[in-house]
Amino acid sequence: MTDIEIRPLGASPKNGAMLSEIIIEVVANGGSVSFMHPLEPERAAAFWAGSLAAADRGDRIVLGAWDGDLLVGSVTLLLDCPPNQPHRGEIAKMMTRLSHRGRGIATALMRVAEALAVERQRTLLVLDTAVEEGASGLYEKLGFVLAGTIPDYALKPHGGLTGTMVYWKRIGSAAAAKVENGA
Repeated sequence: MTDIEIRPLGASPKNGAMLSEIIIEVVANGGSVSFMHPLEPERAAAFWAGSLAAADRGDRIVLGAWDGDLLVGSVTLLLDCPPNQPHRGEIAKMMTRLSHRGRGIATALMRVAEALAVERQRTLLVLDTAVEEGASGLYEKLGFVLAGTIPDYALKPHGGLTGTMVYWKRIGSAAAAKVENGA
């Protein structure tokens, strides 16, 4: 991976437009990121407007991977957890443009998301991915542990049901304590 810069995104028309392009492309190509195909540009724009507003409030971090002036990937770190879960963060909306897949962008996005979670005193990350067409291999390479699979959890973007694999990973001080205790 060369010349890719990863940074948090705030609300702006440019960021919203590029994120919308990516999510429409991902959904059109079978990516299970909560939307059905065809994803209307207005619906994608509304989703990202809300997500970026939440990022500006500090409820989440939307990371973008930039190849020059082109946004080529994104992942969201959800931080607005219930009062009994202040130690946890959740990974959502991992996406990479088709033209930039296989270059390590998703791995880099995940590593930055994890580092930012640790900075915010999070000790546990959770995420889910579709059984079919999901990114389980990536998450397992990054140390996430499969908690289980829920069958028929969601519709695939082009129809039909798919299961969801739920993952977790201890990070920061929790991961360090596990290593120190020999666990």
